[in-house]
Formats: sequence, C-alpha cells, structure tokens
Amino acid sequence: MLISEIFYSIQGEGELTGVPSVFIRTSGCNLRCRWCDTPYASWNPGGEDMSVDRILEEVKKYPAGHVVLTGGEPMVARNIRDLAAGLREGGYHITIETAGTVAPRGIACDQVSISPKFSNSTPLEGSIGTAWIRLHEETRCQPEILAEWVGEYPHQIKLVVASEEDAAEALAILKAAVPHIPKSKILLMPEGTDSETLGVRDAWLIDFCKKFGYRYCFRLHIHLFGNTKGT
Repeated sequence: MLISEIFYSIQGEGELTGVPSVFIRTSGCNLRCRWCDTPYASWNPGGEDMSVDRILEEVKKYPAGHVVLTGGEPMVARNIRDLAAGLREGGYHITIETAGTVAPRGIACDQVSISPKFSNSTPLEGSIGTAWIRLHEETRCQPEILAEWVGEYPHQIKLVVASEEDAAEALAILKAAVPHIPKSKILLMPEGTDSETLGVRDAWLIDFCKKFGYRYCFRLHIHLFGNTKGT
C-alpha cells in the first residue's frame, strides 16, 4: 500500500489530544478539499509502496500503544483492513481518521474520528478539472455511511469550519444523518494551517460552542509544530 509517512508524535485533535501515537498516513484520497492541509497525500499523492508486514515492523519501533490511520483517506487504501487487523492483533488502540465516505465493513477500529465534508470543501473552478469537482460534490457527504460508522464504532465527529455559515450547514446535515448523536461527540474545529488564522476563527467559534453546547476542537499540533510533515 502507498504510504506517505509514518511518524511518532502526540495526537493534536479530538478526545485523545496529547496522547503519544504512531501516525500511519496513507497516500491517496477520493476527495479534493480546497483547504486540504495534506495535499501530498491527496491532491498530489506520493510516497512509498509498503507491505503490511513492513508497516507493522515500523510501528513496533516506537513506544506507543495508540496508532492513528490517517490520510489522505485511509479507507480507500489497498489492504487497509489487513493493516488494521494486524494492529489489532498487536494490541494497539486504533483510531481511524476518515471523511466517512467509505463503509467500514467490519474494519478493526477502537475510535473512528469522522470529518464529513460540506460545501466549503469543494474545489474552486479552475483549481482542478471539472470532473474532479463533480466527483467531489457527489462523494463528499454520505449520510447513510456516516450513520453506519456512528452506529457500529466508538466515535467523534470533527466538523471543519471557517465561518458561522459553515457551522450551521454542517450541523444541519449532521443532525439529519445522525439525529440522536449527543452534542458531546460533535467537535467544531477551525479551518486553518497557522496559529494566526486559527486565532481569528477561535474568537467566534468558542462563543458559538458556548452558545449551542458543542465541543470546541483545538489543533494543538499546528500551534506546537506548524503545518509540517511528521508532526
């Protein structure tokens, strides 16, 4: 399978923020989000073709009990289910970070971190071919698959927002797909890849979360390391 990078860091987002984890970033994605912060694993996917056994050997080099499968979109990676099964056999806690567009089909997972994409993710005209824009629009939000993940696995929902309009749209679609999900499982995260941008958006987003009872999601790794590989 094509692997962009494997690295040891701390989780920077969500309920496990601060937990030392090995990150396995697969390369390749079925979406083309215009604000993607890992274009080297999505818009321009590259990396090294690695066997499941070799990946597992790399993970064993680090003193961690948590492993994060991320991307790109890890659920479209070849042999991802074999990799997850190998990690489960090794006793690791497995987090899968996904957009929720591919059904789980029984994959080994201890926590799924779902980030469904909404209209603010669609590529701008001229930034990519029209076929990709159309495919992104058709694929980015799959309510039935989202409900399947939520119904079968421990979960958190991370909604990437840049404005109150983004938040309102995302929450409306989410409530229609999984109406009974508690607010404590819905994390609103500001879109941005530098501390200055995040700080500006934090100002209104924290007030929004306080007003409506949703969880605010910090991006610790951006503040600590910047938007860099291997962090």
